[in-house]
Amino acid sequence: MILLTEKLWFPPVEEAMEDGLLAMGGDLHPERLKLAYSQGIFPWFDSHIPLWWSPDPRFVLFPEKLVITKSMRPILRNPKYSFRTNTAFEQVMRNCMQINRKAQDGTWISDALIQSFVILHQQGIAHSAECWENNELIGGLYGIRMGKLFFGESMFTKKSNASKYAFIHYAKELAKEGVVLIDCQVYTEHLESLGVEMISREVFMNYLLQYK
Repeated sequence: MILLTEKLWFPPVEEAMEDGLLAMGGDLHPERLKLAYSQGIFPWFDSHIPLWWSPDPRFVLFPEKLVITKSMRPILRNPKYSFRTNTAFEQVMRNCMQINRKAQDGTWISDALIQSFVILHQQGIAHSAECWENNELIGGLYGIRMGKLFFGESMFTKKSNASKYAFIHYAKELAKEGVVLIDCQVYTEHLESLGVEMISREVFMNYLLQYK
């Protein structure tokens, strides 16, 4: 594993360890984050030291393979819910930071990471997808858009299936905009039910090189 310094670079993803860990250290500057995502790398850590990952296989959704279960259909038609994008970006990130997750003691979402992502949002690179009930934000997700790829970072929900509501609507919207792949990073049962699947890192990197 490589120890990063202030120099703005990452080693090739093929040098990642078996669990996907590629490097540690460096900083969370917006330029480093942009470089990371452009090379198929993302930050994920539970201490003050950034850890950088590129797992193999990779968990992704091809938008045309989106699965909408029967149980989700009435939720998508709920007249009390509305879907919005980019109206509460920092609020979405802070909700993702605060939510309790199974088998996870802390969060990789720090104030420093939020500050950098807010800058990327202002640059039109980072985006949020949101589920609202009246004027209350009850679910959502955020991530990075590069070309025809969207790199999902984290989701949160305050009411059952609110994050799925946002994810489904956003996947449909991204598909209309020509996005060919939504990166979900690592496996969760929650996302598998929506049609997210495993592909090799090599295949993922080919998509990245072609469509970013």
